[in-house]
Amino acid sequence: MNSEQLEKYTSAITLSDMEIFVFPELMYSLVLANIMSPVIWQWRRLECFKKLQGKSSYKKLMRLKQFIMDEYEFNLDLETWGLTSKTKELKRFEKFVSPDDVAGSNALFGYHGDKYYFDVDIRRHFGLDKYDSDIIPYWKTETVEAMDAFRYKAGYTKRAGECVSLSTLYVAAAFIVCRIPLKDIYMILTPLHSQNFIDIQDGVLTNNRRLVTKTMWFNGTAISNKAQRALRNENVTIVTHRSGYIHCLYQDATIHRRAYQHLTKRLGSYLSAELTLQVFANFLRSNHDYQKFFQVCRDCHGQAQFLKAELLFRYEHSSNYRIADNTFDKLLAEVSDEDFVPYQLSGRIRCDQLEEFLEKQKPDLRSLEGKTAFRKFIEPTIPEAQKFVDRLADFVHTEAKLPALDKNFLPTGPIEISVEQSREQIIDYLQQVRRNNPTADLAFYSYRDMESCDWAPFIKAAAERNPVSIQMTEAMSVEEIYAWLGQMKNISIYDGRRLAQPDEVANYKTGDGLEKAFLLANVIRKRNPEQDIEIITDKNDVTLKGQNQYRFTSAKGLEKRVFISAAGVFSVVE
Repeated sequence: MNSEQLEKYTSAITLSDMEIFVFPELMYSLVLANIMSPVIWQWRRLECFKKLQGKSSYKKLMRLKQFIMDEYEFNLDLETWGLTSKTKELKRFEKFVSPDDVAGSNALFGYHGDKYYFDVDIRRHFGLDKYDSDIIPYWKTETVEAMDAFRYKAGYTKRAGECVSLSTLYVAAAFIVCRIPLKDIYMILTPLHSQNFIDIQDGVLTNNRRLVTKTMWFNGTAISNKAQRALRNENVTIVTHRSGYIHCLYQDATIHRRAYQHLTKRLGSYLSAELTLQVFANFLRSNHDYQKFFQVCRDCHGQAQFLKAELLFRYEHSSNYRIADNTFDKLLAEVSDEDFVPYQLSGRIRCDQLEEFLEKQKPDLRSLEGKTAFRKFIEPTIPEAQKFVDRLADFVHTEAKLPALDKNFLPTGPIEISVEQSREQIIDYLQQVRRNNPTADLAFYSYRDMESCDWAPFIKAAAERNPVSIQMTEAMSVEEIYAWLGQMKNISIYDGRRLAQPDEVANYKTGDGLEKAFLLANVIRKRNPEQDIEIITDKNDVTLKGQNQYRFTSAKGLEKRVFISAAGVFSVVE
């Protein structure tokens, strides 16, 4: 590999936020690595999923959501994978992107977002505000094995992952467990978030561990409002799909133009709703200050009775029934008779008259004509009527800030795997196409397949980008570290001939002997960079040679001689 190829392939091992931003094909490589993993295929055998055989993909997806909610935590510990520096990362990637472009698109390098994010102080919300110097965290993405291994990490009782890890997990699981074709799943990345659009029914958006249907998007609840933050307030940096990717900075795009156009159309439909009374009620649920301008009218034995809208929303808060949907009458039945009055309340719009206006006029708030008609309807009652209309229009229509279509579309061959294929068939297919498909080839590096991959990227990552193992052992002598590794379980988090990186061993306190040898080599190089290091793995026996020798036992069955020179040059001999 030349230096630029090596940078990309070693990034497939560590998968930091910055690495994925620079090399967007890595996002889908991790998806394929998770699809190759045996972990998610085992979920198919769980009773909760076996019971859904023959059910629709949508029903399976809803069950998958509950499974992920139950089994995984959302990890917001930015220092899980240690610290690096802006200077170091910008220097590393200067051949690929400019520092100004990075600062305008990446949260760790100064990105603040639009006015909304300034108002809510988003950097403080995510804990980024304390990184106001050159030091920043590695914001890394985990494989499904690393997500599952969080159970072994202090302070965790479940599997865990941050938003990018969860989004790649969802794609692989939707494909394997729910049998949703990859052509129907699009991954959408913004500077502060990662989510997927799944093109079934009216569309489903993944949001960390949760799923958001179109109905949920417009329900006006606090949790739905939080789910909207990224697409409402951030520029989309990357969209990736089985056919390729499109990037906000790069002029060349590998995604198929037709697939991307399909996404823009379907996502646009998902993010827009017809203005009905129910949708309007959802708007009031989200915008409490406007409830005082509305009243509800009901018929009681031929006599009109009226109720303040804000009172009805209070009842709704503790009820199973909702305003303006098919449970509305049941909600009204729960309201105390004392809260109704027999006269129309002044300074308030009647919701039955509003509904009549909406059904007759059908105002389109995307147009000046529609906005004007609605403003005239509310103007006698609501002050700053234009501001109200603008906020309502923003509620019912969101326009995602996607990368523009004026790219050079240079599509590669799409990943052609089917929900009917077995795991073994998929791995065989990916092996066959990896020579001509860089995403498939990179997937085996994210998968950590040391039997079929060049070892140089793995070694480079192990020796340069594993600060946790350095920090965790800084108070120990080398001999004490060797003893500490000996006390750990000798079990890798990866099956077969796949290897964990040193920081995965350090964080989860478990590792195969060969993985432990790489951890010790990482520490020794940091403390004494002038010495050469050799790691010899002869099936079950592993020897680390530096100034002293250290022996480990491995179950990986690999046979290699790894040389790491004082100058940082790596070489591997069979």
